[in-house]
Amino acid sequence: MIRHSLLFALVLTASSPLSISAQTNNSPVSSTASFHLEPLSWWAGMHNPKLQLMLHSNALPADATQLKVEITGQDVVFEGIEQTDNPHYLFINLDLRQAKPQTFDIRILAGDKQLFQLPYTLAARADGSRERQGFSNKDVIYLITPDRFANGNQSNDNQADMLEHAAPDNSDGRHGGDIEGIRQHLDYLAKLGVTQLWINPLLENNQAQYSYHGYAITNLYRVDPRFGSNQDYQKLVTEAKQHGLGVIKDVVLNHIGSNHWWLKDLPSSDWLNYPLKPNTTDAQTAPAASSTSPSSTSPSFTSHRRTTVQDPYADTKDKSDFVDGWFVDSMPDLNQRNPKLATYLIQNSIWWVEYAGLSGIREDTYSYADKTFLAQWSKALMAEYPHFNIVGEEWTANPITVSYWQKGKINADGYRSDLPSLMDFPLYEKLVESLNEPEGWDTGFIKLYEMLANDVVYANPSQLVLFEGNHDTNRIYSLLKENLPQYQMALTYVLTAKRIPQLFYGTEVLMTSPTEGRHDGVVRSNFPGGFANSKVSGFSGKGLNAKQQQALAFVRTLLNYRKHSAALQTGDLLHFVPQNGVYVQFRCAAKHPTAGNACYQADADKVMVIYNKNDQAQTLELSRFRKVLAGNSSANSVFTGDKFKLNQSVTLPHAGVMLLELNHQ
Repeated sequence: MIRHSLLFALVLTASSPLSISAQTNNSPVSSTASFHLEPLSWWAGMHNPKLQLMLHSNALPADATQLKVEITGQDVVFEGIEQTDNPHYLFINLDLRQAKPQTFDIRILAGDKQLFQLPYTLAARADGSRERQGFSNKDVIYLITPDRFANGNQSNDNQADMLEHAAPDNSDGRHGGDIEGIRQHLDYLAKLGVTQLWINPLLENNQAQYSYHGYAITNLYRVDPRFGSNQDYQKLVTEAKQHGLGVIKDVVLNHIGSNHWWLKDLPSSDWLNYPLKPNTTDAQTAPAASSTSPSSTSPSFTSHRRTTVQDPYADTKDKSDFVDGWFVDSMPDLNQRNPKLATYLIQNSIWWVEYAGLSGIREDTYSYADKTFLAQWSKALMAEYPHFNIVGEEWTANPITVSYWQKGKINADGYRSDLPSLMDFPLYEKLVESLNEPEGWDTGFIKLYEMLANDVVYANPSQLVLFEGNHDTNRIYSLLKENLPQYQMALTYVLTAKRIPQLFYGTEVLMTSPTEGRHDGVVRSNFPGGFANSKVSGFSGKGLNAKQQQALAFVRTLLNYRKHSAALQTGDLLHFVPQNGVYVQFRCAAKHPTAGNACYQADADKVMVIYNKNDQAQTLELSRFRKVLAGNSSANSVFTGDKFKLNQSVTLPHAGVMLLELNHQ
């Protein structure tokens, strides 16, 4: 363990990069060479025994025929080296099929001159690593923007080697939240009732401005020091598990930050997607920019026309305009068609899962990357961890577009994905729309009902992640005009749907935002109580107004009830066409196998959810639900504890939601 720790400290520095003494015939000389070696380490006993190391150094000779690689590891099989059109990179292929945990040396020689002698560690895998359980329908995911959640260590807010410093009064600046802030509030999160933490990217974003969000990564193997260290992240995951919380990593495959160290010396001329040169018409045949001057031309930007990927009539140029275009100047677009880059990205994702002990991945801007690579990436992750889970972001209101990417979907073009889950933007957008609309024949709840009926296009709709908001959407309480009953209906819908539910930090204490347009810095405001001199604290309850206290109690009650409800976690769903502003759903868990919907099984565990938009008291006749209510004579309210007789009707005193646990006769 000591040897591994020493090596890990060494190669972490190497990613920065590291200067070491060059050697000739094992005798040190005064010259130095800086290098990167990635992945930083690996593990023995992985399902895929192949490993490709990427070495970068200006000391590598231009003539690859001079190079020789010697591996000292026991049963570590050297399978050769590869280079690109940039001689400063060397790719070393290893087969670790028979290798045991060990630290061995990689010697790089040019003729009789030793350029590098690099120690490398194969660690022992943690017990049960391959069989780890990913997030599932039993979980509730809580999304955290780490810079804005809590500042647990003010001493790391500014770093000498980081371009952007803290600016807590700037809505688009860095505010100082960090890993330690999350760690200090794990008890709050566990008592709230969530079971998984999705944390916006924690990796280094050494950009001059607007770097707090984490999506312009400049080092794929280093946690941003303003958040903490790699070891801090690893410890956070370990301690979270002790609180019953898993951690989901936010992964970005489509792009990097413009200050990534690659941009100073690209691994190959086709490592990035570049704009077309003048007078060219085919994105696939256009000459690439020089690897030494990646900014020699202005980039073309993505069209965001995501349907072109699966459109049977789309022109190839329209497809490439979407996939190959950059988001913005500060986010160069990666070319995953390059096989070495594809391998690098796959290994990087696996490295973080194994190193940190993750229970899931959320993949950003999913469809923007090359779709062949995406299938390869998801397949590799799920082959390494068969019970793992990955959710992809496909931001569209069209369920047909979303369904294309899910594992098991039979697509007309033959495309096959291994991605288990996607974010359910179509149902989210319809939820907000339907709650805000007045009830009518084709408005209001009926739109939500009919969108749910579109589940027929999905291979596995229950595996979608449904949310009430995220870091890119305006706050749900504001979108619902700060109407508390509407807010309660929205959260209950998300948390009782036949989906994997996700909440955005601060929703439980009614954080607000503008309602029109993008206001990212305001949407991602500081969590109350997470920063020095906070007058209000969601963590302790200090200073919360009556509505905030009511909302927090509501969320905590529902989340902790869900933890123990088989019906809400894995039960069947049955819903009834909305009538007179009332929408009724049931979730039912069978006591024994049944061919049909468990809600028609008399002894099933059942939960009844009643959504009511009417401000005036309403009487809900129960005869319509008699087949479901058979065997149940009474019900208890999850929120109030009141008991209801299930004879003829239930009185709905005002707008809002009732959650009833049915009692067996």
